[in-house]
Amino acid sequence: MDIEYNPAEIEQRWQKIWNQRNSYGLKGKGEKKYVLVMFPYPSGRIHMGHVRNYSIGDALARFYRMKGYDVLHPIGWDAFGLPAENAAIEHGVHPAKWTQENISYMKSQLKRLGISYDWNREVDTSSPSYYRWEQLFFIQMYQKGLAYRKIGFVNFCERCQTVLANEQVVGGGCWRCGTPITKKKMWGWYLKITQYAEELLEDLEKLEWPERVKKMQRDWIGKSYGAKINFPILESGTYLEIFTTRPDTVFGVTFMVLAPEHELVSDITKPERKKEVENFCEKVMRMTKEERGSETLGVFTGSYALNPFTNQKVPIWVSNYVLPDYGTGAIMAVPAHDSRDFEFAKKYGIPVKPVIVPYDGEHDFSKSAFEEKGKLVNSGEFSGMDSEEAKRKITEFAKHKGIGDFAVSYRLRDWGISRQRYWGAPIPIIYCDKCGIVPEKTENLPVVLPPEMSDMQRWSHINCPYCGNPARRETDTMDTFVESSWYFLGYLSGDLSGVDFSKAPFNNELVRRYMPVDLYIGGIEHAVLHLLYSRFFTKVLRDLGYIDFSEPFVRLITQGMVIKDGAKMSKSKGNVVDPDDVIRQYGADTARCFILFAAPVEKDLDWSDRGVNGIYRFLRKVWRSFGTAINLIKSHQFEISQENLFSDVSEKVASLRKVYSKSIVSAYKDIEELGFNTAIARMMEFINYFEDFLQNNKVETKADADCIASMTVGFLKLFSIFAPHISEELYRMICDSSGYKAEAPISEQILDDYERLEVFLQEDIVKIPVQINGKLRGEVEVKKDADEDELKKAIMNSERISKYIGQKPIKKMIYVKNRIVNIIL
Repeated sequence: MDIEYNPAEIEQRWQKIWNQRNSYGLKGKGEKKYVLVMFPYPSGRIHMGHVRNYSIGDALARFYRMKGYDVLHPIGWDAFGLPAENAAIEHGVHPAKWTQENISYMKSQLKRLGISYDWNREVDTSSPSYYRWEQLFFIQMYQKGLAYRKIGFVNFCERCQTVLANEQVVGGGCWRCGTPITKKKMWGWYLKITQYAEELLEDLEKLEWPERVKKMQRDWIGKSYGAKINFPILESGTYLEIFTTRPDTVFGVTFMVLAPEHELVSDITKPERKKEVENFCEKVMRMTKEERGSETLGVFTGSYALNPFTNQKVPIWVSNYVLPDYGTGAIMAVPAHDSRDFEFAKKYGIPVKPVIVPYDGEHDFSKSAFEEKGKLVNSGEFSGMDSEEAKRKITEFAKHKGIGDFAVSYRLRDWGISRQRYWGAPIPIIYCDKCGIVPEKTENLPVVLPPEMSDMQRWSHINCPYCGNPARRETDTMDTFVESSWYFLGYLSGDLSGVDFSKAPFNNELVRRYMPVDLYIGGIEHAVLHLLYSRFFTKVLRDLGYIDFSEPFVRLITQGMVIKDGAKMSKSKGNVVDPDDVIRQYGADTARCFILFAAPVEKDLDWSDRGVNGIYRFLRKVWRSFGTAINLIKSHQFEISQENLFSDVSEKVASLRKVYSKSIVSAYKDIEELGFNTAIARMMEFINYFEDFLQNNKVETKADADCIASMTVGFLKLFSIFAPHISEELYRMICDSSGYKAEAPISEQILDDYERLEVFLQEDIVKIPVQINGKLRGEVEVKKDADEDELKKAIMNSERISKYIGQKPIKKMIYVKNRIVNIIL
């Protein structure tokens, strides 16, 4: 075969064949496997991070499909978001047009890669047919008290001109553009994720997720055990509720501190302190989270609280070191036993009162806080008690007196979903002077966005669907993470032939069959964003009666980043590699194989142009070797069957078969363990040996030809998981050369039973236990099927065993071949 390897021609042809045959559609029978990659935002072009994510997912989908599973491997578009709206403003194009053009181009890129998606199940979250159901979910959550509106301090990005959830603030900046976040007091809509905090925490134990991701979620949920204690605010008739993990230190409280965002700051600040406190709060709320932690600052409110344990009044301060999302946003400050409180007290001249001392020795409270365990002093009836025991006793005392109780606190806060932007799903709420705040009637869904961004205010003015009086719509749209919190269920709308949102958000029968997702592949950066929200949303849909399971993703695979020149690829760094350029020059199979070969799945991948070229040379070697093999065996009218691998063949083909078996069995096991890089390396080893074999040997018998042909097909089946196009083409050529009519493309076939090949991997060397006069004296290694003379020689050469024989004559040698020998002296 002298045909040159031409990936462009081969890949386009096979992609067309797969599409015509619907090779990757659902079957609806057999054991299922739902393999899902995190769907992309249609930014315009896919990047190498996408290629890595999708190549990993595709390798798994192809592997399980060829193992006989009914594989669901869909793709869609996380289509709402700020970039589309910003592009519309900058270029004067509607966000929908910009989004659809990007989807069209990115879809063509994914198809050029040959990813085995079921395109009949494509989902676009900006489609009203999709977000109609999301609006219904919101209304049902509102009716159950899981969605609510409140005024409060929110994270605000000045550049994006919108609110961000706590989870979307990264390093003090906007998760999208990096602009430092400020605090604003605004009305907004929230989803009550805190109601599921304990279940979200407990159910992590059920998941096959990387421990690192589970820890990130545990830390974000932030469960703490402690006590809630009420400190009466003097001259106010109200009290300050605080949560503390150190009730044992309550007798050492010398001041109280509120976060600037605390709702009581304005109410309790004395008139003469009002201006200073307001200026301070405004200043702090413009700070990033990091800036708030860099220097301890504070201002006195002029008010005092009463310590209910000592009956002493303590000043109430406002400080930047107390955050609104920890505990109640207020703390009891114990400078003798907390380093932050100590720093603050020293700076502002507040007393330090020790109430715990070391078990042995002394501590200098003028220099630092003592934060360890110890025994209580200056603590009334609790003095002398161990600090750990005192935590319980003091909390019991507080409960008995009605001034506190045992408590559990979570760092997790409710999910603020209001976004002050156009390109998102409208929140289906109406404000009516007569009816109040009411949800849109479900028969009127979807509430569709106005045609133009400038129409938002005019669009908001409507007649109330309940009373007919003038009313207005909510103009905030939903956080785009709401759409991605249930899209994996949206793929299961319609029927086996494709998605259809006209009647329901998903098909219950398909959901029962295919959910939950068996393998979910994506970046670790979504640990406390999408992954947490999706888990919450799944539990809500369960409680609303839509589904009967609690977790969406059984197993999570987090791939590493693609980096170049020591940094993550980005336009600003000028180190971006365009997948189109790689496909144009080398072909999709090269791009896929390199991305899977260059690093283990979970590690960062360092892009190498030289490495890409090396993979391309390897694929050309596969092409040449298989072409040479076809020429060598075609005159024997060879037949293809795995059974042919077990026929009697010549010694040279038996040696080839052994190398093949070793490589392919190892590769198969590596794939099962996600070791794609080592699997490809094993297949390279075989090709190197195969090429040398073909150059130095002739095929003289039909049995040898049948065995070689069957090895090539067995190799191609497994190799198609990584390089589907070249594998399909070589398989077609082999079949054509044999006169064998292939019933289906290789990607629709079942993998060989590679474990049967282990019979060829039995060691040539065996260990034989040696007994002398019935006593075990050791063992020797000999060639398999060695005769008595060879065995005797090995025994006499073993110092450990031969010393038991010495000069005594051997009377008899009882040898069970390859098993055991007993020597009678």
